[in-house]
Amino acid sequence: MRKIAGIFSIIIVSCLFVITRANAQTIFTYGNTAVSKVDFLKAYQKNNTEKTATEKSYRDYLELYIRFRLKVKAAYDMKIDTLSNQKIELQNFRNQVADGYINDKESLDKLINEAFVRSQKDIHLAHIFIAFPKNASAADSLKTSQKATDVLNELKKGKNFGEAAVQYSDDPAAKQNRGEVGYITVFTLPYDLENLAYNTLPNQISKIYRSKSGYHIFKNLGERKAIGKIRVAHILLAFPPNASDPAKAATKQKADSIYDALKNGAAFGELAKKFSADNLSYQTNGEIAEFGVGKYDRPFEDAAFSLKSDGDISEPVRTAFGYHIIKRLGRKPVSTVANKETTESIKQIVINDARINVSKKILLERVLTQTHFKRLPINENDLWIFTDSFLQSKTVPLLNGLNNTTGLFSFPQKNIVVKDWLSYIKTARNVPALSNGKTMKEIFEQYLQTVAFEYYRNHLEDYNKDFAYQLNEFKEGNMLFEIMQRKIWDKASTDSTGLRKYFEDHKDKYWWDASADAVVFTCSNEKAANTTKQKLQNNIGGWKKLVDASDGSTQADSGRFLLTQLPLPEEKKFTESQFSSMVSNQPDNTVTFAYIIKLYNERSPRNFAEARGLVTNDYQLYLEDKWIQELKKQYPVKINEAVVKSLK
Repeated sequence: MRKIAGIFSIIIVSCLFVITRANAQTIFTYGNTAVSKVDFLKAYQKNNTEKTATEKSYRDYLELYIRFRLKVKAAYDMKIDTLSNQKIELQNFRNQVADGYINDKESLDKLINEAFVRSQKDIHLAHIFIAFPKNASAADSLKTSQKATDVLNELKKGKNFGEAAVQYSDDPAAKQNRGEVGYITVFTLPYDLENLAYNTLPNQISKIYRSKSGYHIFKNLGERKAIGKIRVAHILLAFPPNASDPAKAATKQKADSIYDALKNGAAFGELAKKFSADNLSYQTNGEIAEFGVGKYDRPFEDAAFSLKSDGDISEPVRTAFGYHIIKRLGRKPVSTVANKETTESIKQIVINDARINVSKKILLERVLTQTHFKRLPINENDLWIFTDSFLQSKTVPLLNGLNNTTGLFSFPQKNIVVKDWLSYIKTARNVPALSNGKTMKEIFEQYLQTVAFEYYRNHLEDYNKDFAYQLNEFKEGNMLFEIMQRKIWDKASTDSTGLRKYFEDHKDKYWWDASADAVVFTCSNEKAANTTKQKLQNNIGGWKKLVDASDGSTQADSGRFLLTQLPLPEEKKFTESQFSSMVSNQPDNTVTFAYIIKLYNERSPRNFAEARGLVTNDYQLYLEDKWIQELKKQYPVKINEAVVKSLK
């Protein structure tokens, strides 16, 4: 048996050696620096636009990648990475992308998948709520727990859920709705109650769940396929405060008259502006934000979702607020496919929902392990006394040597001391979300979590290789831009002598093919283009003044253009002193046309001024090639052909 185990050990070690060796294969070196096959392929796969890799695409990219690494090496040697602007831009980029890596992917994916599955159905729910008394004592809490248990036992023995809700529930609405809260779906309820609802089978009663406010018992009255979301506009005829029955009847009569006007063709938006008591929506023609089930009172929700087609209008619907007249604007069904768009949409809701705390707890455990976090030995009761004295500005007692510099916990590159904790709790005391209803110990654990995540975030590249790769990629890209600016682009644009000499040495490259002197006009839309063209018909010489007076709706560019550069795709012949046809540009719907001043049908050489832009581009490439040759001498490049051939 030991011999077999030994053979397996040899096989595993051999496999690991082969894998490590393959990953460490060097595809090329420059100077004393080696580049692995893995690193090259990672860069290639990110930047290669071809669907299928070929030997040519590998070799073409290899030359580009070698040039890139040489330039970055030169930038490091010039210490460009130490420049203040480089550090600031890198830090800004770091701040922008770090949060995207601070999550536990596995647990987050589970939450997203769970939410997607739950989004496929709506649950018809009934609810009994047994509330804790205010300032409840231990005895009060015990009585409340016993009451909830007694109610559940009665339900199990067959007591009608609606009758139990009327008799026992502390939900004020239970007397009217008999505990029936209508349909709910994912994200309707707090996550803990959502779990209770979705873990209760149809026609079954849930177990008792304790929340901070009391005990909850659900009954699943039935399920249906999720009906999605809806967009509506509404007109609210609100009941007066403490409205009597005659006042409510008068409100109903007014709602009926408005409904009749709508049936006879009156504009919904105009009537909403004039009569609706909804202060948030009357200004937008009565339109309210898209919503799903469980958002509004059930009568309102049922009436909205019962409208069959866009544009349909409901009869007046009574709720606790008054009478509503609802117009359907659009329906959005629930996506039944967990595609990228749907998943990303759910992810954003999950991240901003309390359920993300489930993932954060898992992440915290990983963070504490990865960062080698250590709790330092301390008497917590002494710390609470010390903290209370500080908060009350009292003389701090001597407690077993406890002082501001006493360590609380540590990370490899940071120690947290009592003084840091006192600074946090002084701030937290003035922030209700951080302190209300929490014990000193709970706030301390909250502080621990805050500091741990902050440390992890500040050292993220040490723990997340994907983040480190993206950060380094941005850093070296920024360094490349800086050194190219210094070595190539600035020099090419300012070296007039070098540009002139390059032009003289390469005159045969710079020719005019068929071209024209023209003014090209770009207008914001077709109407602006027609107006501009009409004004120019008898006064083309005044085009500059016309453009200046257009407030940006018309722009123009004049000069000599190749005919292929002009916006004239449908025209084969061009006439001097004439306007071209108009061309609509997608996707911004701007419209372009040109006025042809003079045609040059014969091929002719460009002078230096006419060729300067082209010369500058070519001179930049010339300077870059020359610089690369110098770098290859400084950092000799050696390509491992065997590894290159293995890329197939």
